[in-house]
Amino acid sequence: MDKKYFFFDIDGTLTNKNTGELVESAKRTIKLLQQNGHFVAICSGRAYYKTAPFAKMVGISNIVSNGGAAITIDHKLVENRPLNHQKAVALCEEAQRLGYGILIAPNDSIDVLMIDNLFINQVGYRQEPTRYFINQNITYNDIKDIYKIYIAINENEEDKLTLLDSIGHIRFMPPYLTYQHDVKDEGIYKMMEYLHGDIKDVVVFGDDYNDLIMFKDEWTSIAMGNAVEELKAKADFVTKNSYDDGIEFACRYFHWI
Repeated sequence: MDKKYFFFDIDGTLTNKNTGELVESAKRTIKLLQQNGHFVAICSGRAYYKTAPFAKMVGISNIVSNGGAAITIDHKLVENRPLNHQKAVALCEEAQRLGYGILIAPNDSIDVLMIDNLFINQVGYRQEPTRYFINQNITYNDIKDIYKIYIAINENEEDKLTLLDSIGHIRFMPPYLTYQHDVKDEGIYKMMEYLHGDIKDVVVFGDDYNDLIMFKDEWTSIAMGNAVEELKAKADFVTKNSYDDGIEFACRYFHWI
C-alpha cells in the first residue's frame, strides 16, 4: 500500500460539531492509519496553543495550525508566522478611525492587547478563555507581532471597512470579525516540503468554508456528509457525517485501513 499523508480538520470533521466531542471511530481510524504506515496530521485554523492539546488527545504528533501558518512535526513547533504586519496595522488603523473596538493577539496564547476599552464596551467579553491587557500609550504599529485581530463590527456594517478583505477573516461570533491566516493549503505544501513527500499522496478531510482552500486538484479531497454544499461540490469524495463514522467509512472505502 502506498504511503498517504492525511490532513484532518477538527471541528465538524474529527468532532461532532453539535457537541464538540471527538468522534470515537475517528480516533480509532487514526490509530489504524498510523499502524499501516501512513502520515497523519491535524490541519486547523485554530491557534497552535489550542490545537496542540487536541492533537495530543487524539494521538497525533504533526500539526498544521494557525490557519496554515504554523507547522509542528513530531511534537516540535518548527514555525509559526504572525500576520503580515503592514496589512494588519493598516486594517487596525482604519477600524480605529471608524470607531470600532479592536483586540490584538500579540502572540500564540490566550492573551489579547487593547489600546482602549472600545471592544469590551461594544461587544463585551469573549466567550472563550481570554486574558485582557490594556496599554493606552502604544499604537498598533508598536506591536511587534500580530497573530490575530478581533474587530467589533456587525455584518451589516462590514462594507465600511475598505480593507475588509486585505487579510483572511471569518465571523465565528455575530458581534465581531476574527482576522487570521487563511492559508491551510500553504501549510500542507510546507509540511510536505519538510517531509519530502509527494503531493499526489496527500488526502485532506474537511467540512466548512475555511476548508475550501485546502481542496486542491493535486491531491485527494474528502468532504464530510455534514459539510457545506460548496465543499461537497469541490470534493473528490463525499463520505458520511462525522458523527456517523464518516472518517472511518472513507478510509475503509479506499482501503487505507
